[in-house]
Amino acid sequence: MSVVAHREAAAGGLWSRMSLGQKQLIWAWGFLAVPLLFYVVIRFWPTFQAFYLSVTDWSITRPASFVGFENYKRLFADPLFWQVFRNTFLYLIIGTPISLLISFVVAYYLDRVRFMHSFIRALYFLPFLTTAAAMAWVWRWFYQPVPIGVINDVLASFGIPQQPFLRSTTQALPAVLAPAIWAGLGFQIIIFLAGLRAIPSTYYEAARIDGLSEGAILRKITIPLLKPTLVFLVVFSSIGFLRIFDQVYNINTNDPGGPLNSTKPLVLMIYQTAFSSYEMGYAAAQTVVLFLILLVISLVQLRIMRDR
Repeated sequence: MSVVAHREAAAGGLWSRMSLGQKQLIWAWGFLAVPLLFYVVIRFWPTFQAFYLSVTDWSITRPASFVGFENYKRLFADPLFWQVFRNTFLYLIIGTPISLLISFVVAYYLDRVRFMHSFIRALYFLPFLTTAAAMAWVWRWFYQPVPIGVINDVLASFGIPQQPFLRSTTQALPAVLAPAIWAGLGFQIIIFLAGLRAIPSTYYEAARIDGLSEGAILRKITIPLLKPTLVFLVVFSSIGFLRIFDQVYNINTNDPGGPLNSTKPLVLMIYQTAFSSYEMGYAAAQTVVLFLILLVISLVQLRIMRDR
């Protein structure tokens, strides 16, 4: 018997001596190897590289040199960073509750609609599939002065003065946030609908037999049983608003970040630092700060929602 044939026979004998559980374990890890390799190469390695680059002084014109925590000291002493930090949290604390409230209300009543239910659901989901650049340009057109802007045209018909919207330091951020909320509603509505459909109808039947009103059913049955769905959407939406970029960049192409940086989020600051100023080490430090913010907020939200 040749050496190759001997090895094949030994391998076949080893496989045949394995239990069913051991074979399933090998097959499971075999299938998991591909996504694990993907995450190590595509996700984890760049993350580790970002941590390393954040303690270096590196640009396109010169190699990286170790500078310790100088990038972080510079970042925390930069007034622009704290303004951008404030903007980013405004996107989070305003956008997340408003988007979840609107999407839940729409999903709650849409779940009761039977006529053209699928068509209406598709209409709500359509903005989620629309490219951010096209959507931002349409909303930018909405915000223009009369006679171009649709919103100001409607306001003028009611005798309300024209609003500056994107040209105002106070109105620019809500004006950018509105299309961002609108774009994400479709996904959140679909998830809420799935959560509502997963609640057994027997709970509602028993509650109505006991004489509970619709408001009491909503408070005592629907919302508590939607907790897993709500936890997922809170974390998912929060991450999305903390990482907002497309709407901000495309709706103000002439002035990314809005007047006096009133709409600039942290992701846009990272982008401009890296690809306009070419300060890659400084941009990496900003990326690490954003990563830590996302991590802390996600863990805090998961803890709070779990305790409740």
